[in-house]
Amino acid sequence: MLRRRLPFSLSVAAALTLGAGLTAATALAVAVARLEDDKLALAFQQRASVRVAAIRQGLDEAVEVLTVTNQLFATVHPVTRRQFHDFTQPLLRRYPFIQAFNYHRLVGAGQRAQAEAELQQIVPGTRITEMGPQGRRLAPPRAQYSVVDYLEPMQGNEAAFGLNVGINTQVMNALEQATVSGRAAATGLLSLAQDQRPQGGFEVIMPVYRPGAALGSAAERRAALIGDTAAIIRARELVAKILHGAGLADDQGVQLAVYASAGPDPAQLAYASAGLAAAESRRAAFSPLRKWTTSFHRERHSAALDVAGQRWHVAVSGAPTPFLHNHPGSVSTLAGGFLFTLLVTAFVQTLVQRSRRVQLLVEERTADLKLSNQRLTDDVLARRRTEAALQESEQRFRQLVSMSSDWYWEQDAELRFVDITGGVGEKGGVAAERLIGRTRWDTVAGMQDSDWGKAHMAQLLAREPFADLEYETVDEQGEARWFSINGEPVFDAGGVFRGYRGTGTDITARKHTEQRIHHIAQHDVLTGLPNRSLLQDRLGQAVAYSQRCERPVWVLLIDLDRFKFVNDSMGHKAGDVVLMTVAARLRMALRETDTVARLSGDEFVVILTEHAEERLQADVVQRLMDAVAQPVPLGSKEFFVTCSIGVAVYPTDGTPADSLIEHADIAMYRAKKLGRNNFQFYTPAMNDEAQERVRIESALRSALERDEFVLHYQPQVNLASGQVVGMEALIRWQHPELGVVAPDRFISVAEETGLIVPIGAWVMRTACAQAKAWQDAGLGMLRIAVNLSARQFGSPTLLADISEVLARTGLAPSLLEIELTESLFMSDVTLAVELLHNMKSLGVNLSIDDFGTGYSSLSYLSRFPIDVLKIDRSFVSDITRDANDAAIVASIIALAHNLKLSVIAEGVETAEQLDYLRRHGCDDMQGYYFSRPLAAGAFEELLRQRKSLPLGLAAEQNERVEA
Repeated sequence: MLRRRLPFSLSVAAALTLGAGLTAATALAVAVARLEDDKLALAFQQRASVRVAAIRQGLDEAVEVLTVTNQLFATVHPVTRRQFHDFTQPLLRRYPFIQAFNYHRLVGAGQRAQAEAELQQIVPGTRITEMGPQGRRLAPPRAQYSVVDYLEPMQGNEAAFGLNVGINTQVMNALEQATVSGRAAATGLLSLAQDQRPQGGFEVIMPVYRPGAALGSAAERRAALIGDTAAIIRARELVAKILHGAGLADDQGVQLAVYASAGPDPAQLAYASAGLAAAESRRAAFSPLRKWTTSFHRERHSAALDVAGQRWHVAVSGAPTPFLHNHPGSVSTLAGGFLFTLLVTAFVQTLVQRSRRVQLLVEERTADLKLSNQRLTDDVLARRRTEAALQESEQRFRQLVSMSSDWYWEQDAELRFVDITGGVGEKGGVAAERLIGRTRWDTVAGMQDSDWGKAHMAQLLAREPFADLEYETVDEQGEARWFSINGEPVFDAGGVFRGYRGTGTDITARKHTEQRIHHIAQHDVLTGLPNRSLLQDRLGQAVAYSQRCERPVWVLLIDLDRFKFVNDSMGHKAGDVVLMTVAARLRMALRETDTVARLSGDEFVVILTEHAEERLQADVVQRLMDAVAQPVPLGSKEFFVTCSIGVAVYPTDGTPADSLIEHADIAMYRAKKLGRNNFQFYTPAMNDEAQERVRIESALRSALERDEFVLHYQPQVNLASGQVVGMEALIRWQHPELGVVAPDRFISVAEETGLIVPIGAWVMRTACAQAKAWQDAGLGMLRIAVNLSARQFGSPTLLADISEVLARTGLAPSLLEIELTESLFMSDVTLAVELLHNMKSLGVNLSIDDFGTGYSSLSYLSRFPIDVLKIDRSFVSDITRDANDAAIVASIIALAHNLKLSVIAEGVETAEQLDYLRRHGCDDMQGYYFSRPLAAGAFEELLRQRKSLPLGLAAEQNERVEA
């Protein structure tokens, strides 16, 4: 029998041995390490003291250099620049850490001009300057200046020449200290004008006194002060030079920091060893193991130095060194103690483990005997549990089958049903007795003749399993049911085929859901009509029928007129009612074989196919229009719907099948252009018009940017005085390729695309500016009439735009007349009244253009704050020949005057028309009889000539002005 290995576990005796040994070894190693640390600390203190002494001596020498320089001014009177140069050059070469030697001369306010003249003899253009927050600047007037007069060397220090240091607090404090004490004084670290580095150096200063003056007291010395000598010392280079001179710079084991302050102030750091910051960064980045194995002897030594009366602080610290390097004795002691402890522990553990192994062997033999008896008992119990589990499993299977939506079936080798369980009658609607003894194709009508039935029977003959076989049958009530079945063949132990068995599921509900989803995917949700996807399929079928039977197919694109008005004025719910009503009427007006689909928004498409017994004629389209045109009840109101229809015929007009809807759309737009509520058949010429419209739209988008629009002005003449009292601004488009494009060719395109808004804004801005220019030129206070489009009228910024134009051009509001058409007011009269009153509050005049051609509602006219009515040219042209037009014009003039409105007649071309208008009291006229629309230059010339209208009847009748 294989013996299992003992799991390793440390015995108590071995653990005690291990713990005692490790403790003793650690304690001994710690004692040795302390001795080593004491030795290292003593060595560090010696090295630190040597560096402090060297720095102290070096700083004293640096101060002594300035003392020697100052003696030059004490013994020689006066000291020339050449003498200052010759004296300082040897010192600069000997002490390279000195940036410069200066002589600061005290200059009074009255001596500034003379001092600057002397400085300019040395360096032309030199002025007394100061250091400010933004750098060097010209010194403002002061009572006294302390100016850098002598400067050596000049090269590299030019920025300090002429600098007033009298505003530097540190320099002046040091000078005061030196004056009081009689010894050299030093500043803290300074930012030097000639050095871009911040806190780059410090100055040592000694005062210079007037020769022969008494210097016994501080007050006498202050009175005799005429300047000072200063040595500008680069602090870092000074300390580095001292360490190099003492041979201490290359020792990486000691790190040094020197501060030009009494304490370790980082802002006054004068010198730091190169590895100091890097060592701290490396220490912070060390892993815990690396920190443990690296000894950082943070032995520190600090000393205070006196540098010309300025307290300096020197901080010395030890560089990090590997622990093993400095503690060989303690590490060796620790390693030896650990090794000895492990060996003793292993020996004790071996003795204990041998004793445990013997005891474990005895226990194993005893356990084996008990296990054999237990296995016999468990085997008997397991057999009993297995039998109970089989019975329970069978019972659970029967319960699951009864609760499941599936049923279980079995077939014999002849593929006849022999058993069906699970309630097929309740779940599938087919009694089990109806199926027992019969094959599946005996119970499903048409299965043997169908493709899917033949494929399934081939699977059964090949004895293959099958899954998810779906078929339709009829239940006991005669209703259609859909079943999904799965099955697999059954073979006995000898491999002989015994039949099939499997499951079945009623999927009727799922099939109905799929059919509903399919219907929704191909039909419009609102109207129930076929959508664009099903339309393409129906169109393909219709074209195939046309090609097969050689009979035409008509595609009608129907667009409802003024449908946007319904949505805007009555809401989208009312719009939905209109769409559903129109859809129902179209279905009722068509045959069962025709197709009507909703394309998008208020557009419908109808596909008509011709049959031998019924030819397609235009009255079919008219019948559809009549069906749509019936009133639609919307609450308490009725809305009359009209439509525009475009018809494309296949194949008589050569239309490709895939372009039928596009061509019908072009024809529909042609019907819209002809006034709506009509139908048009597509012709190739319409496509040319559509292409031209595309070209015009494309060119129109860049016309404003290219400055292609110009304004012409047609005079408006007062019939009583004959004088020009205003003009109407009319836009013209001068395209470089299309030539002069007439307004009727591009205005409708601009309206549809929305470009009319920026174009209209340009017209108003340009016309007002031109009217103001003529006014300033003394050509009269003429009103300017500008047409407003429907898009502009509906803009939310209309009032602000008008106000901005008047403000920018300076034109008086009373000289701006805004022309509106009646159709602008009809969509929402309440809103229109409010907007017109707001426009009127700006001070502008409002006129109704083409009055009499639209709705001309007198009730609306009384509510609108209108100033002028313009009689359309269609009435004026026939007033001398048509009594009805003459009566209409006379009535409009009388109506306007009764409402306190002015009247302008448009299109006056003959003297007879003019005479009629005068006799009936018309106020103003415009037309070719007086002048055609003129460019700005020609119109200005007309004004300068003061052309007027004769007050009597013209000599020649029917005279026309050249167009």
